[in-house]
Amino acid sequence: MDKKNALRAGALVAGTTLMMLLMSSPASALTRDDGDDPGTGLSVIETLGLFVAAPLVLFGIIAGLVIVLDKSKEEHRVTSRNIRTKPAEAKAGSKA
Repeated sequence: MDKKNALRAGALVAGTTLMMLLMSSPASALTRDDGDDPGTGLSVIETLGLFVAAPLVLFGIIAGLVIVLDKSKEEHRVTSRNIRTKPAEAKAGSKA
């Protein structure tokens, strides 16, 4: 029964993907609309700066602000210093 459901799901996904590919027409992107006036393209440096460097800088700023403005109390943080476990002898003795 599981193979039958997997086959159905695969056929559905493949069919949906195929229909989406057939219905979209990338060739229409080549035709220009009336009043279309695109600017100059971005250089490689501008593209990398806009889509790679800018998000990394924003991530760094947000992470830095979270770290600097963290107001949680030290005793509420889970660290290796404040984890208390029962000794192995106590666990073994309680089961007997």
